Amino acid sequence: MTSAPAARSGWLGALRDERIGRTLSGIHRHPERSVSVNFVAAEAGMSRSAYAARFAELVGEPPMRYATRWRMNMTMAWLREEESSVSEVAYRLNYRSDAAFSRAVKRVTGVSPGAVRRRAVHTSRQD
Repeated sequence: MTSAPAARSGWLGALRDERIGRTLSGIHRHPERSVSVNFVAAEAGMSRSAYAARFAELVGEPPMRYATRWRMNMTMAWLREEESSVSEVAYRLNYRSDAAFSRAVKRVTGVSPGAVRRRAVHTSRQD
Protein backbone atom coordinates (compact mmCIF):
# COMPACT_ATOMS: atom_id res chain seq x y z
CA MET A 1 0.00 0.00 0.00
CA THR A 2 2.81 2.42 0.81
CA SER A 3 4.29 2.01 -2.67
CA ALA A 4 1.02 2.67 -4.49
CA PRO A 5 0.92 5.99 -6.38
CA ALA A 6 -2.11 7.11 -4.34
CA ALA A 7 -0.04 6.78 -1.16
CA ARG A 8 2.34 9.48 -2.39
CA SER A 9 -0.29 12.19 -2.55
CA GLY A 10 -3.49 13.10 -0.80
CA TRP A 11 -4.10 12.29 2.82
CA LEU A 12 -1.89 9.18 2.79
CA GLY A 13 0.93 11.11 1.21
CA ALA A 14 0.53 13.83 3.82
CA LEU A 15 0.80 11.26 6.61
CA ARG A 16 4.00 9.92 5.08
CA ASP A 17 5.53 13.39 4.90
CA GLU A 18 7.74 13.73 7.98
CA ARG A 19 6.71 17.27 8.86
CA ILE A 20 3.13 17.45 7.64
CA GLY A 21 2.37 13.94 8.86
CA ARG A 22 3.41 14.79 12.40
CA THR A 23 1.10 17.80 12.56
CA LEU A 24 -1.72 16.00 10.78
CA SER A 25 -1.52 13.22 13.35
CA GLY A 26 -1.63 15.84 16.09
CA ILE A 27 -4.79 17.36 14.63
CA HIS A 28 -6.40 13.92 14.65
CA ARG A 29 -5.23 12.90 18.12
CA HIS A 30 -6.09 16.22 19.74
CA PRO A 31 -9.20 17.74 18.15
CA GLU A 32 -9.67 19.74 21.35
CA ARG A 33 -6.47 21.66 20.69
CA SER A 34 -7.02 25.04 19.12
CA VAL A 35 -4.49 25.34 16.34
CA SER A 36 -3.23 28.12 14.12
CA VAL A 37 -1.08 27.94 11.02
CA ASN A 38 1.71 29.60 13.01
CA PHE A 39 1.49 26.91 15.70
CA VAL A 40 1.49 23.89 13.38
CA ALA A 41 4.15 25.40 11.12
CA ALA A 42 6.42 25.92 14.12
CA GLU A 43 5.64 22.38 15.28
CA ALA A 44 6.71 21.15 11.83
CA GLY A 45 9.82 23.31 11.83
CA MET A 46 8.69 25.22 8.75
CA SER A 47 7.79 28.77 7.86
CA ARG A 48 4.09 29.58 7.92
CA SER A 49 3.87 30.04 4.14
CA ALA A 50 5.91 26.93 3.29
CA TYR A 51 3.85 24.83 5.70
CA ALA A 52 0.51 26.11 4.38
CA ALA A 53 1.56 25.51 0.78
CA ARG A 54 2.92 22.00 1.45
CA PHE A 55 -0.12 21.00 3.52
CA ALA A 56 -2.55 22.24 0.85
CA GLU A 57 -0.53 20.51 -1.88
CA LEU A 58 -0.63 17.16 -0.08
CA VAL A 59 -4.04 17.25 1.62
CA GLY A 60 -5.94 19.26 -0.96
CA GLU A 61 -7.15 22.02 1.36
CA PRO A 62 -5.64 24.60 3.69
CA PRO A 63 -4.60 23.40 7.16
CA MET A 64 -7.13 25.40 9.16
CA ARG A 65 -10.03 24.32 6.94
CA TYR A 66 -8.92 20.72 7.39
CA ALA A 67 -8.59 21.09 11.18
CA THR A 68 -12.03 22.70 11.41
CA ARG A 69 -13.60 20.00 9.24
CA TRP A 70 -11.98 17.30 11.38
CA ARG A 71 -13.30 18.91 14.58
CA MET A 72 -16.79 19.06 13.08
CA ASN A 73 -16.59 15.42 11.97
CA MET A 74 -15.70 14.49 15.54
CA THR A 75 -18.52 16.70 16.83
CA MET A 76 -21.09 15.01 14.62
CA ALA A 77 -19.86 11.53 15.55
CA TRP A 78 -19.87 12.28 19.28
CA LEU A 79 -23.34 13.81 19.15
CA ARG A 80 -24.76 10.91 17.12
CA GLU A 81 -22.98 7.92 18.64
CA GLU A 82 -22.37 8.81 22.27
CA GLU A 83 -24.70 9.92 24.98
CA SER A 84 -22.84 13.21 25.25
CA SER A 85 -24.81 16.42 25.57
CA VAL A 86 -24.06 19.44 23.42
CA SER A 87 -22.43 21.09 26.44
CA GLU A 88 -20.21 18.06 27.04
CA VAL A 89 -19.02 18.02 23.43
CA ALA A 90 -18.40 21.78 23.51
CA TYR A 91 -16.35 21.36 26.68
CA ARG A 92 -14.48 18.39 25.23
CA LEU A 93 -13.44 20.50 22.24
CA ASN A 94 -12.43 23.44 24.47
CA TYR A 95 -15.07 25.89 23.32
CA ARG A 96 -15.48 28.74 25.77
CA SER A 97 -19.26 28.64 25.62
CA ASP A 98 -22.07 26.49 24.30
CA ALA A 99 -23.21 29.44 22.19
CA ALA A 100 -19.81 29.78 20.47
CA PHE A 101 -19.75 26.04 19.86
CA SER A 102 -23.28 26.04 18.44
CA ARG A 103 -22.49 28.93 16.10
CA ALA A 104 -19.34 27.18 14.84
CA VAL A 105 -21.13 23.89 14.22
CA LYS A 106 -24.04 25.60 12.45
CA ARG A 107 -21.66 27.71 10.32
CA VAL A 108 -19.62 24.69 9.18
CA THR A 109 -22.26 21.97 8.93
CA GLY A 110 -25.46 23.93 8.37
CA VAL A 111 -27.11 22.09 11.29
CA SER A 112 -27.22 23.03 14.95
CA PRO A 113 -25.59 20.58 17.38
CA GLY A 114 -28.83 20.42 19.34
CA ALA A 115 -30.70 19.23 16.26
CA VAL A 116 -28.05 16.55 15.62
CA ARG A 117 -28.27 15.37 19.23
CA ARG A 118 -32.10 15.34 19.24
CA ARG A 119 -32.15 13.35 16.00
CA ALA A 120 -29.71 10.83 17.45
CA VAL A 121 -31.78 10.44 20.62
CA HIS A 122 -34.98 10.10 18.60
CA THR A 123 -33.41 7.51 16.29
CA SER A 124 -32.03 5.45 19.20
CA ARG A 125 -35.45 5.38 20.86
CA GLN A 126 -37.00 3.97 17.68
CA ASP A 127 -34.55 1.06 17.57
